[in-house]
Amino acid sequence: MENLLEENKQKYLDLIKNNIKREGIDGLVEYLKKSDFFTAPASTKYHSCFAGGLCSHSLNVYNRLLALVQNEYGENWQEHMSLESVTIVGLFHDLCKVDLYVTEYRNVKENGNWVQKPFFATQDKLPYGHGEKSVYIVNGFMRLTRDEAMCINWHMGEYDMRAKAGMSLGDIYYKFPNAFLTHIADNMATYLDESI
Repeated sequence: MENLLEENKQKYLDLIKNNIKREGIDGLVEYLKKSDFFTAPASTKYHSCFAGGLCSHSLNVYNRLLALVQNEYGENWQEHMSLESVTIVGLFHDLCKVDLYVTEYRNVKENGNWVQKPFFATQDKLPYGHGEKSVYIVNGFMRLTRDEAMCINWHMGEYDMRAKAGMSLGDIYYKFPNAFLTHIADNMATYLDESI
């Protein structure tokens, strides 16, 4: 497990180094290195709910988004979404989960005996939302394009509480189709590449 954590961390950092040249990226990388990003789970009990799951999920979303954008737009795909933008959106869409999860313990009966078992719980120190919180964090270090911000902000699609409250995702996705591709990439990574 330790090797996989380090391998994924290196892949993640290499993608940033090779694909993102934007002013402020170095500060964001330092922030991530000081946080729990590389050891945090991606969820408490659903997809990638293991140490390092958040980094692993982000790599999966990047790979799925790159494939979707290339497939959708063909050989001139970078005219619609640059490699830098794909990398930013894929790798940073879930920064809202940095320092979100804590390990707690519950009593569980095993073989007739009560034992304490660890589980992940949330403790949100900055309750700013989900996608919008990720945008807020990234923008604290570097400027996002409008398209990148919309992709990150609306990657949850119909699972976003704002959509459940009546916000029209159709209007958003017609205006920002790459946000729709990001939502699809996130779902593909979650349900096809990952497990509970």
